Amino acid sequence: MTGSNVLTNSDYHKTTLRAYFLQNGFNYSNYQGLGYSLIMYPAFKKLYGNDPDKLAEVLSENIEFYNTNPNLIPFITSIHLAMADNGLEYKETRGIKMALMGPLAGIGDSLSQFCIAPLFSTIFASLAMNNIALAPVFFLLAENITLLAIKFGMGAYGKRLGTSMIEKLSAKMSQISDAASMVGVTVIAGLAATFVKMKVTLTYASSAKAAKGAATSTVDIQALLDKVAPALLPVLYTLLMYYLIKKRGWTTYKLVILTVVIGIVLSLVHVLGV
Repeated sequence: MTGSNVLTNSDYHKTTLRAYFLQNGFNYSNYQGLGYSLIMYPAFKKLYGNDPDKLAEVLSENIEFYNTNPNLIPFITSIHLAMADNGLEYKETRGIKMALMGPLAGIGDSLSQFCIAPLFSTIFASLAMNNIALAPVFFLLAENITLLAIKFGMGAYGKRLGTSMIEKLSAKMSQISDAASMVGVTVIAGLAATFVKMKVTLTYASSAKAAKGAATSTVDIQALLDKVAPALLPVLYTLLMYYLIKKRGWTTYKLVILTVVIGIVLSLVHVLGV
């Protein structure tokens, strides 16, 4: 690893402002992946512009699936740029980038949608009710200035953290990246168990001889599965999706169609239910 250190504060500031482009090109295949690559493009061009093949490779790598909060993403992009500016390859920074995606999405959404927006809405709605005509304008200014300040603050902090990580932990970057990847996998596993809903509705009746005749009891297969391994079916289905993407090269659209077909067919034959 050798550092080039060609990026300036201006490059970091430009990348921070380009956070507004994160939702551009949003799609079901890679969510914000195209937007992330677009945010980083000017800085990547400065880093790899002399090698068009390398620039194309880096841009292609960063188009992969991504989904986080636009207001906190400068923290991630600044860390990413600081590490790239010091010569680290994408495979060494990817784990940290992906591990930060989920936590910052939750924090950023809560901060912007359930804290800042309600706070300013309450203040300026009250002013509007008191016949202050410019209250909506003040609301827009206050909210956007606050969010812009958060973007720049997170971008500056991410740069400092990324630089310090390089200086102090360069010898252990592979271990850090592996640890970050493990955190990311843990988050994805939790999401699979929480948001993928699959319930078996099949039951079967078993009869047993009692003193006064035969007694019949109903066995719930889903209840048995929950006792053996809760959320087993969602995890297995997620692994199937991973296999089809990784080994078979399926697109997200094929997976959506497959999921719809499986859901309809198994529901009609009363294997799955809600």
